[in-house]
Amino acid sequence: MKTALLLLQLTVSLQAADIQGWSLESAREEIRPQFTTGEQGSLVITHDQREGLDGWFQKSFPVNGGDFYQFQVKRKISGVQRPRQSCLVRIAWQDANGKMVSIDTPPPGADPKLPVPSAEPEYPNDGLTDGQGWTTVGGIYKSPSKAARVVVEMHLQWAPGGRVEWKSPEWVQTVAPPERTVRLATIHHKPGGKSPQKNCEEYAQLIAEAAKQHADLVVLGETVPSANVKAKPEETAEPIPGPSTEYFQAQAKQHHLHIVLSLYERDAHLIYNTAVLLGPDGKLIGKYRKVSLPPGEAAKGIAPGKDYPVFDTTFGKVGMMVCYDGFFPEVARELTKNGAEVIAWPVWGCNPKLAEARACENHVYLVSSTFMNHDAGWMISAVYDHGGRPIAQSNTWDTVAVAEVKLNQPYYGPYNLGDFRSMVPRHRPPVPAEK
Repeated sequence: MKTALLLLQLTVSLQAADIQGWSLESAREEIRPQFTTGEQGSLVITHDQREGLDGWFQKSFPVNGGDFYQFQVKRKISGVQRPRQSCLVRIAWQDANGKMVSIDTPPPGADPKLPVPSAEPEYPNDGLTDGQGWTTVGGIYKSPSKAARVVVEMHLQWAPGGRVEWKSPEWVQTVAPPERTVRLATIHHKPGGKSPQKNCEEYAQLIAEAAKQHADLVVLGETVPSANVKAKPEETAEPIPGPSTEYFQAQAKQHHLHIVLSLYERDAHLIYNTAVLLGPDGKLIGKYRKVSLPPGEAAKGIAPGKDYPVFDTTFGKVGMMVCYDGFFPEVARELTKNGAEVIAWPVWGCNPKLAEARACENHVYLVSSTFMNHDAGWMISAVYDHGGRPIAQSNTWDTVAVAEVKLNQPYYGPYNLGDFRSMVPRHRPPVPAEK
């Protein structure tokens, strides 16, 4: 009885006091969870079985405006259904009076008559999880020039019966990360259809032109070898690697760049519409099989893919989708969830508004290469920035468009909600059966 009373007194004390300099916070007393400490000094939040509880450990740190800082903490969870939503870190910039500050530069397209948007909170990403179940959460951030301090919050929210431990939180000044600049290119060309080999060869001069413009990634069209060839898919389908991929592998190696195209792939008795990613060393980096099949392809016996792979390259993470995939938000979202920073999109034709949407809703760079005439009012061959704007496009046949972008430059919209790409994992809604 005496031991239980002491534990109760300790718990009550912890609810009202700071722990290791971290205050114990909740939006309202009625949704306040339990705060304790764990082994090795970890900071623990526990929820009972009620819905909607939310509490966090909070601490402020001084910052110098314009400097870079790194935050890192270890996290272990139990009984939490959706860690990405429930176990988050929130980083808020403030001035010396505890008020929000503005971002340093108005975002592209912002109305100059409106106030400069505020610097919204940052949401560090989840990293690797070790063998003991500790996940590293962190990131590097540039302090807004008007900021004097930063407030760090380590949450457990909306997790009935859940528990989280936070261990070894660290906020330190660091150096600016190197800019990750890449030149993305699209080729606007419609193959003549004389033969699969001739179709491939028609791209040689255009790839050379992209190389002259120092492109790092070049995207070609959909089903390049068979486009406009009078043959059934099963008559032109080939294994990967095979004649067509080997041809473009040689082109990639010769010009030292990445190439993406799609082709009909044969794998045993199945045929897929497959996009391939080839590296500057001439090797096959990976492939993606088109998941969303239009009725016409399905009627021809084409099989759908089922995975959303993302591949590491020398400049960043690349995902691929093919034509009809762009009519639906799921494919681009799954690629983004899997880490894609650039989505390469061989596409025969699609609504260009959907290209803008796929880039904007995921805040990724998207590169389309289409067989549609630019004046048709349908799809265009373009590079879209992570706000959904075509920043480079080919308006005439047999041309190359190149755009230089910075992959680690945060996106801030005209009405700023913060770096939305980093926020999406924390804030996107749950889907059925998601873990």
